[in-house]
Amino acid sequence: MILKTSGLSSLWTFPSILLSAFVIAWGAEAAQFLISQGLALAILAWLQTMPEFAVEAVIAWQAGKDPSKMPLAIANFTGSLRLLVGLGWPMIYFVAAVFRKKLIAIRLDDEHSVEIFGLLLPILYFTFIWWKGTLTLWDAFPLTACYVAYLWVLWKIPPRESNEEALEDLGVIPRKTLALPPAQRNFAIWMLFIVGGVILYFSAHPFLDSMLGLAASFGVSTFVFVQWVAPFLSEFPEKLSAFYWARKVSTANVALMNMVSSNINQWSILSAMIPILFVISAGKLQPLVFNEFQRHEILLTILQSFLGFLLLINLELKAHEAGVLFVFWFVQFVVPSWREAMIYVYLGWCLIEIALLIARRSAPPAWHGLRRTFAEHVAAKS
Repeated sequence: MILKTSGLSSLWTFPSILLSAFVIAWGAEAAQFLISQGLALAILAWLQTMPEFAVEAVIAWQAGKDPSKMPLAIANFTGSLRLLVGLGWPMIYFVAAVFRKKLIAIRLDDEHSVEIFGLLLPILYFTFIWWKGTLTLWDAFPLTACYVAYLWVLWKIPPRESNEEALEDLGVIPRKTLALPPAQRNFAIWMLFIVGGVILYFSAHPFLDSMLGLAASFGVSTFVFVQWVAPFLSEFPEKLSAFYWARKVSTANVALMNMVSSNINQWSILSAMIPILFVISAGKLQPLVFNEFQRHEILLTILQSFLGFLLLINLELKAHEAGVLFVFWFVQFVVPSWREAMIYVYLGWCLIEIALLIARRSAPPAWHGLRRTFAEHVAAKS
């Protein structure tokens, strides 16, 4: 009966999720010519990660009432982030490579340096959280500040120039939207975001519930569902829009930055939300205390994201880098008992990348890109 009900629900929820992903993506494509591409992608990431926020919020609230459920809050959070870097980033490269033979790397622009270094800030702070072994209400403030600073920089960056070549890369709907008179154009772009967000809002919970029913029917454990299945499903709209852009080499970097923006979103705002809801639900000021297993999970997630940062500071993602990111994630997914060992594997690769940077004796391209972006757009407008 559960399987039948879940199957029937998926008949309308899955197409709705598909539709919402494309509508929101069209809005972001058009919006990058009115605001900075990074800010458009940040808005997109907010809308796309609503299901993930909803899932994490429910778990954090339940953990406040029942401390035995606290491990699930960490499991969902870490699983979601590891899926983005270990599965999402490589899949973008592989999709782009399918549509463009002999693709050597996905090239990033100078302004994408903001997203790359925007990812580093919350990772560094979360290293401190891992070290002290607790996530408290007070941690929510610096984590939120990281995200606000990131948005502030993006706000200073001008929109892309709407030249003929840039418009040709757009889909039919974004292109026709930008051809409208200014007032109608702005209204249409907002409506794409709003309509897509509303569709996603009303279909996300039934979609997750239907997939939960299917997972339970096939005997998937609660922990596996919370760490891998729920994040995969809640990030599904994001993956759809990213793969939609990855089909073209000219927009593959947008797809990758879409994922990176979601990484930043979850490392900062989503993680800040957890202790807030936990404290409100518990009715008293208390921290989330990590046990040894949870600390390993958090450290593994930190090192994976930090490695992703180190790979992107060259303003490109190469084939072998995407491949190894995927293999490392797949190993820990298939053989959970190897996760502690994978910490040392990630740490070793991070140290190799740092050694290569030092041996190069010059700042990485992303650092130069960040400095140019600040000089041209942030410092000049302050």
